[in-house]
Amino acid sequence: MKLVRVALAGEGGQGVQSVAEIMAEAAYHEGKEAIYIPNFGLEQRGGVSIAFIQISDRRIGAPKFSKADIVVALSRRAMTRTHTYSGPETIFVYDSSFQLKDGDLPSQCKRALDIPAIEKSKELHTRVFNIIIMGAILSLTDMVAVEAARMALVKRLGYKFEKNPELKELNFKAIEVGAELVQKQSEGGEKVCAATK
Repeated sequence: MKLVRVALAGEGGQGVQSVAEIMAEAAYHEGKEAIYIPNFGLEQRGGVSIAFIQISDRRIGAPKFSKADIVVALSRRAMTRTHTYSGPETIFVYDSSFQLKDGDLPSQCKRALDIPAIEKSKELHTRVFNIIIMGAILSLTDMVAVEAARMALVKRLGYKFEKNPELKELNFKAIEVGAELVQKQSEGGEKVCAATK
């Protein structure tokens, strides 16, 4: 697989860093190279949190990157904070609950994809919102296999799953839902970024 770079941003408490950690763990189990760098705003909870993750089957040359293959923005503030990481080959993902205003989308991206992750998380359980996002990212890339992501999830939350086996199935379902959302939106047409309007 080629090197895949993801910038995942949201408000503190949305589980952005957890998703990046789980994907890095999954990559490790598959024998891939992974670099994960967390970035927090001034307030660790309530500020914009960004997770930078790179995964490849070869050695990764630099720990930082200027442009991402995938940018995921989980709040309006996160959208504007991540514009700089979006380039002409970037897929820019955001939640469809946001009523877009001028300047929300970056000036450059390959395509913009809005998915109803917040709405779907309310149907399943609001606590699996970040896992829905992980499912969306996995479906857009070949970073790690879904099975490896499930194993990493079990390793991270195994103690909770033992107490409540239904929680395990709920998280696994959330991964599937995230992938389905991307599939549906891809079939329904794509939005363009500001420079390509």
